[in-house]
Amino acid sequence: MQKPVIIAGPCVIESAELLNTVAAELVRINKQLGTNIIFKASFDKANRTSIHSFRGPGLEKGLQMLSDVKTKYGLRILTDIHEAWQAEPAGQVCDVLQIPAFLCRQTDLLVAAARTGRTVNIKKAQFLSGRDMRYPVEKAREAGAKEVWLTERGNMMGYGNLVVDFRNISDMLEIVPTVVMDCTHSVQRPDAKDGKTGGDRRFVPSMALAAKAFGATGYFFEVHPTPDQGLSDAANMLELDKLEGLIKKIL
Repeated sequence: MQKPVIIAGPCVIESAELLNTVAAELVRINKQLGTNIIFKASFDKANRTSIHSFRGPGLEKGLQMLSDVKTKYGLRILTDIHEAWQAEPAGQVCDVLQIPAFLCRQTDLLVAAARTGRTVNIKKAQFLSGRDMRYPVEKAREAGAKEVWLTERGNMMGYGNLVVDFRNISDMLEIVPTVVMDCTHSVQRPDAKDGKTGGDRRFVPSMALAAKAFGATGYFFEVHPTPDQGLSDAANMLELDKLEGLIKKIL
């Protein structure tokens, strides 16, 4: 049986030290479990709640730091892009380009990502159903994307909460063979309390196992050695030392 796609890493690039800590642990887990975890980190979080929130080192410095991780640890790399012009330089370093959920209908962004020849991972918007994702996939494929993934991350429930309809996984598997469950963003409570998005990481393992029951073929985890001190998505990132045990349960 083919092992699932697993994506893990810190929400945003905070420092080279953080990247090295997480990357070294992913390499250890890969050797221990025979997995091939893809390293994820963002060079820029362009959709932070507050203008005063930490966004990351930016494109040039961030891509260099991701390139260093790739060279040193041999890990595949995923990062997200927010504007079409970022696709080409990001595609020179990263193996997977991710389209943020809020931007999954942005035609120019999808087309630019597809034209790099890299895998395109499109996160399902909080306002769309799984079946609606056929149209972003069509845009990417018609622009030349060789491989397209879809990611479930919940739907808005009122103004301050998310709910996951796991039937979306089944619906999206009719569109693409790789459907990833974003197990950490799906536990967000996006009520912007005190200028920050809330969340509850206690439910991350349950999200992963429920997604497995619905046939998910991939899993996305934002992880951090000390998540409460993280500079982005602190409330819903999983503790790094809990990742291996959760992957074992999935496998």
